[in-house]
Amino acid sequence: MIDDLDRRILGALQTNNRLSFSELADLVGSSAASCMRRVNKLRAEGVITADISLVDPKALGKSLIVVVTVELDRERLDLVDDFKRAMRAAKEVTQCYMITGDADFVLIVAVEDVEAFDVFVKTKLYTNSNVRKFKSMIALDRVKFEPRVLV
Repeated sequence: MIDDLDRRILGALQTNNRLSFSELADLVGSSAASCMRRVNKLRAEGVITADISLVDPKALGKSLIVVVTVELDRERLDLVDDFKRAMRAAKEVTQCYMITGDADFVLIVAVEDVEAFDVFVKTKLYTNSNVRKFKSMIALDRVKFEPRVLV
């Protein structure tokens, strides 16, 4: 069970996971030893799933972000699993969500330019016989990017 102190720790770490335990303790009103135990427990229990660095796609030449909705033709479990595997393996796909509604999946695709997106479409979507249709929307401006879970 996550308590209020765990929530404060998680909130602080989602803003900056490079804090020392002493700095973290000062921010959340606890001791460094308590913070260390709690962070280790949160990692062991899978609450904290990774310690990562967020990278600006533009800095790596990925200046085109495309939101793609995908509708599958057949919703057999094995075919859905095949699509999930393909999207996990696609380096262009930075996020993939199985959703409810008119589409089955939403993809966030980061590529260099329209030509690179065309290659993605031709090699990852048109070649998948289970993709009935897809719609793509080019992001014009990133208004908000909050990779934090509200705690």
